[in-house]
Amino acid sequence: MVMDEKNKYVDLPFIPLIGQTFFPGTTVSFDIGREKSLNAINQAANGDKLFVVATQIDDKINNPDVDDCYKVGVLIRSKQIIKKSSEYVRVLATCEKRVDLENIRIENDIFICDCNVRPDLLADDEIETKALARIAKKSFSKHIDLVGNSDNSIKEMINKIDDITLLCNTMAGEIKVSYEAKQELLEQDLVYKRLEKVIQFLNDENQILMLEKRISAKVMGNLNQSQREYFLKEQIKVIKDELGETEDVDDEANEWLATMEGLNLPEKIKEKIEKEITKFTRMHQSSPESTVTRTYIETILSLPWNTASKINVNIKKADKILNEDHYGLEQVKERILEYLAVVHLSKNIKGPIICLVGPPGVGKTSIAKSIARATNREFARMSLGGVRDEAEIRGHRRTYIGSIPGRVINNIKEVGTNNPLFLFDEVDKIGSEFKGDPASALLEVLDPEQNKTFVDNYLEVPFDLSKVMFITTANTTETIPSPLLDRMEVIEISGYIEDEKLKIAENYLIPKKIAEHGIKKNRLTFSESAVRDIINDYTRESGVRNLEREIANICRKVAKQIVMDGKKTQHITARSLDGYLGKKKFRSDIVGDDNKVGVTTGMAWTRVGGTILFIEALKVAGSGKVVLTGQMGDVMKESAQAGISYLRSIADEYGIKAEVFQECDIHIHIPEGATPKDGPSAGVTMCTALLSAITGKEVINGIAMTGEITIRGKVLPVGGIKEKVLAAHRAGITKILIPRENEADLEEIPKTVRKQIKFVLIDEAKDVFEEALVK
Repeated sequence: MVMDEKNKYVDLPFIPLIGQTFFPGTTVSFDIGREKSLNAINQAANGDKLFVVATQIDDKINNPDVDDCYKVGVLIRSKQIIKKSSEYVRVLATCEKRVDLENIRIENDIFICDCNVRPDLLADDEIETKALARIAKKSFSKHIDLVGNSDNSIKEMINKIDDITLLCNTMAGEIKVSYEAKQELLEQDLVYKRLEKVIQFLNDENQILMLEKRISAKVMGNLNQSQREYFLKEQIKVIKDELGETEDVDDEANEWLATMEGLNLPEKIKEKIEKEITKFTRMHQSSPESTVTRTYIETILSLPWNTASKINVNIKKADKILNEDHYGLEQVKERILEYLAVVHLSKNIKGPIICLVGPPGVGKTSIAKSIARATNREFARMSLGGVRDEAEIRGHRRTYIGSIPGRVINNIKEVGTNNPLFLFDEVDKIGSEFKGDPASALLEVLDPEQNKTFVDNYLEVPFDLSKVMFITTANTTETIPSPLLDRMEVIEISGYIEDEKLKIAENYLIPKKIAEHGIKKNRLTFSESAVRDIINDYTRESGVRNLEREIANICRKVAKQIVMDGKKTQHITARSLDGYLGKKKFRSDIVGDDNKVGVTTGMAWTRVGGTILFIEALKVAGSGKVVLTGQMGDVMKESAQAGISYLRSIADEYGIKAEVFQECDIHIHIPEGATPKDGPSAGVTMCTALLSAITGKEVINGIAMTGEITIRGKVLPVGGIKEKVLAAHRAGITKILIPRENEADLEEIPKTVRKQIKFVLIDEAKDVFEEALVK
C-alpha cells in the first residue's frame, strides 16, 4: 500500500461484502471464504493490515466483478484473523474511514483499488445537532429495551459517546435494517442528515417491535407450553434467515453440550460451561464478545480433563532408555527408577517435583526429555528465563479480545494428556516487575497439596495438575526464592570428568554430529587421543556443550573436504587437530611448572561449576599497610585479615620478626581483576601465600587447597567440594588439601578422580603449611 497524500491511498487490497455494510469507528467481525477475498486478507495481514471493503449491489452474485459493488466503502485495519476451517476465516477488525473507491482492478487474483477519504460534514447549528443526538440516544435506548437485551453495556456505551459522528456511526452499525438502507447512510456526507435517517429507522423499528409484542401476547395466551416452544424456535429461525446468519448456532451449542457430557466433568465445571454456552446462543454472532465466548468454550472443552498416558512401570525398560540417551547422571536416573517402583506398588502416587541443579551443558534439559520417554509421558517445556509477567503462568482474564490461558494450561492442552512431564527450564532466571511475580504464581503449580485445584485466570475453573510430573532446571539455587525451592526435591548434577566426557563424545556426540552433517559412519573417525585433546586443549568446561560445538566444527570441515576434494575417509588424530580447530585455546600446564614464592592455588565454586584461582602475595618495604586487590568481596577481605592476624600470632614459630609487619606493606592479589570474588573458602590459601611471601619459602607446585581460617588457625569446612575438586582435576592438580570436616564430601567424587589425586585432610593452618611449603 502507498499513501500518496494525507487523504489518498493507492494499491490497497479490496474485499466485496455480501449483505453487510460497516461504519467508521466500530469494531466488526465477519467471515471470508472466497478465493480473491482470502488472498486479499492475507496480503493485508503481511503488510500494514489495511484493506478496503464495500457492499455488493446484488447479494446473490457469488463471483463479483469490479463493477458489482458500491463505490463508497470503508477503510479497515485487521486486528485478528482466525481460521475456522479449511474453507473460510473469521476477521476481527476496526473500521477507520469512509472512502470513495477508484480504479478497482484484479491483480494476481486479488481485488486492488485506490481510494480517497470521504469527509464527514458537520452542521453549523450545534444546538440542533445536540438535540438530534439526545433524541437518537433515547430512541436507541427504547429500541434495546424492546429487543429484550438484558445487557445494559450497549446502552451505557451509547450514552457515553459525545462525538456526534461516532454516535451516528455506532448506532447505524447496531440497527437491523437492510444493507441497501445502511449503504444510503454510509454515503450521506452530512452527519446531521445521517443522524436524522438513523432516528427514522429506529422509530420505525420500535413501532414494529411494539406491534409484534402486542400480537405475540395475544397469540401466546392461547398456546400451551409445547406450542410456545415450537413457535419461538420457528421465530428464531426466520429471524436468522432474514439477518443472513447462515451459521446454525443451536447445532454448534448442541455439539458442545454433547462433548461436555462425554468428558465426565464435575458439576460445578459443567454448570460454568452450560452458562457460557447459553450466553453464546443469545449473542449476535458478529459481536466481538461472541468470538471471545466461542474461543473460551472451545478451549475449555479441548482440555484433557480425563485423558492420561499409560505410565510405563517396567523399570528395566526405563533404565535401558535412560542409559541409551545419557551417560552418567546416576543420581537422577536412580530417583526416576525409585518413582516408577512406587507407581508399580501404589497407583495413586502423585507426580514428583524435581529440581535439577548444575552448570550449563551437563544435560539437565535433555535428561528431562529422556525421562518423559522412559516413563511414557508426553513432554511439555516452558522456559522461565526472563519471564516477568504472572499472566504467563496463570493466564489472562477474559476482559479483552485476545486473552488466552497461561502457558501451563496451554501446554497441557497441546500435549493432550493430563499427566505429561512438564519441564520448567531456567527456573533460577525468573524475574518480577509491576505485572506480578511469576515465582509466586509457580508456588501453586509446584505444590502437591494445591495443584490439584489449580485455577487459571482465563479458565476460572479448577484443573487437576497433581498427575503431572514437574521437573525444573537451574544453574544455582541461590536466586530461587526460598518458598519455591522448598517445594522441590533438589538433585545436584556436577560437571563431567575427562573420562566421562570421552565416553559421551564417543557414544553420543560424535555419532550424532556425523549423522547431522550427512557423513557416513565409516567416512569419519576420531582417535581417543584426539578426543582427549579436544576436551583438554580446546574446551575447558563442566558440561559438554562446547565439546559438541568443536566436534560439529570438525564435521563441517570434513564435509567440505568430501565435497570439494573427493576424500572418501578421514581419521582425526591428535596431530591433525590443529588443521581443523586451530591453535590450542587452553594450556595444559595451567598450574605452572615449578615452585613459586608467594603464589598458591585455590579452588572456587561458581554458578557454572568449579574453577581454580591463583592467589599472589607480596612483601614490600613500607609502613605496615595491607593492600587487597582483585575485586574481593567483604567476606573475602575479612578472611585475608583473619589470616594476617593469625600469622602475626605465630610469627616466632616461623622465624618472622615482629618488625616485618610494621616496616613492610603486605599486598594480596587475585588475578582476573574484572571478575568479582567473595566467600571465606580462600582463607587458608591466602594465609599460605602470605607466609610464603614473608618467609621466602616456595609453595610446592601441583597443590590446591580450600578452607575457611579463623584467627586461631583452625580450618573450617566449606561448600562445593565436588565442583572444586573436578575443576582442580581438569587443571592437572595432583594433591588437594581440604578441611577434615569435609571428608564425607569425598564420597561424591568419581572413583577415577580419587585415584588420580591425593587428598590430605587438615584441621589447622599449620597442617597446610607443613604440606604446601618446601621445607
